[in-house]
Amino acid sequence: MKVYAVGGAIRDTLMGLPIHDVDYVVVGSSVEEMIAKGFRPVGKDFPVFLHPETQAEYALARTERKTGVGYKGFHFYADPSVSLEQDLERRDLTINAMAQEVSGNGQWVGPIIDPYNGQEDLAAKVFRHVSDAFAEDPLRLLRIARFSARFPEFSIANETLLALQSIVQSGELEVLSAERIWQELARGLLAHKPMHMFQVLLNTGAASTMLPPQLATLLANEVFREELIAHLDVADSSLEERCAITLMHLPSTEIRAWADDVRMPIEVRDFSEIFSDLSLLVKQHPDGVYQAVDILAWFNRADLWRKPDRVQVLLNLAQKIGFPVAAFVLAMRNTQALNTAEIIAGVEAQDRSNGERIGSAFESARLAAITAALNS
Repeated sequence: MKVYAVGGAIRDTLMGLPIHDVDYVVVGSSVEEMIAKGFRPVGKDFPVFLHPETQAEYALARTERKTGVGYKGFHFYADPSVSLEQDLERRDLTINAMAQEVSGNGQWVGPIIDPYNGQEDLAAKVFRHVSDAFAEDPLRLLRIARFSARFPEFSIANETLLALQSIVQSGELEVLSAERIWQELARGLLAHKPMHMFQVLLNTGAASTMLPPQLATLLANEVFREELIAHLDVADSSLEERCAITLMHLPSTEIRAWADDVRMPIEVRDFSEIFSDLSLLVKQHPDGVYQAVDILAWFNRADLWRKPDRVQVLLNLAQKIGFPVAAFVLAMRNTQALNTAEIIAGVEAQDRSNGERIGSAFESARLAAITAALNS
């Protein structure tokens, strides 16, 4: 049997990028031989094994045949007779269909095996699919969109764009799991240029299927896209901030509905909803003059009293993109300076065990502190 490093590790090595994970393919072996050599089987859909010492994943060379809908609708065939070229042919892009032999001591040896001209496309900075089977897997559209965000200098070959559009027209995007959709979108949001991911979704017609309806409509507007690019450029590279920036023009109800659909992590969802509420307040008061009750309501919504660090991040983000929130910052400082013991002491002794009465006292004190901040 022979072992090869394949896919992204070869691509990133040629691009001079750091390698985080290596995919290994084993040619000329069988399940029985792998187990006999101490590899532990872990694959359910196709034979994948963990190396007995490094725990790295090794997959038997395989071919596949479309048997159903979605990215799981495939039958895989792994056999010692399957060649490396056959295994590489089932991969998505030519730049991901290269390999190099791995010696017994783990070193990569010999020439780059490149049957589909991946090095040529890498030099030309082109995403080009390997075979017609590319369009059979709807997940590949999201992967290409995410790759476009990671490698924004690359363009999509015309024939590959047509293949992506055919995926959309097939309707198979609708059978992708919510978790996988979010996983790919989140990785694209964290990439170098997230707008390139959204542009692919727009160009292929997938935006209306993958994204909240109002966001898909907004992204079709060039002015909105330019504004979003500018805002994403100044945001931190955290998923919370980038997601909040992308969704800030949507009402929190629509954010919640989409978050539930794609199984967005709760902390990301909450951050985006709260920032959306702040964005709405800013739109209603473009002069930066706010009512104390509105600021207090947003503080309560953002749970300032238990999560002050999150509120500080939210306000920092608002300032970075030019929102007039100086009043919020000062009001936050004033409310945090309140003396809890003094507020409780100001409540009638017989009411100090009354949670509603205590809560009302805190609301009044906080409102007064915010009003003082606005009048300073």
